[in-house]
Amino acid sequence: MLYPDQFGKDPLFPKHSDFAVVFKDELIGRGVITYRSFAEGEVIARMAGHIVPDIRQHTLQITPNSHLFDPYFSGFFLHSCAPNISLNMVTLTVTALRDITANSFLYMDYAETEDVLYKQFPCSCGAPNCRGWVTGRKEVHPAAIARSEPGQLKQDHR
Repeated sequence: MLYPDQFGKDPLFPKHSDFAVVFKDELIGRGVITYRSFAEGEVIARMAGHIVPDIRQHTLQITPNSHLFDPYFSGFFLHSCAPNISLNMVTLTVTALRDITANSFLYMDYAETEDVLYKQFPCSCGAPNCRGWVTGRKEVHPAAIARSEPGQLKQDHR
């Protein structure tokens, strides 16, 4: 298991034989790679970690005031505007959005779970629908702020 024993022995926890956190490149840093294939719709793992009240690097939002701090697995999912996984923050499960081949990195859309990111950054995913900048779902792209007149820009509060 990638998780320490303190989190238990859930059979859906990621195993070293199936996943690893590896260095991808200088721009991206580390990410989760899968050593096996998964079919679209398959639950590929359950997440674990410490529940904390604040946004940190490697946290995923559970509620507006609680976050899963997971420096073992899910905290290293990479971002893509065309992700191959989806996270359910109620059941703490990870599901394949499409078929995933062995030796692929796992990509989520950070705006799926996060209202506000620990840190915004330029997107380099290369997807046809790339938004160009990675933000939480309630954040505004910095270029939009620069282009707007004072008082005209409102954040989306879904």
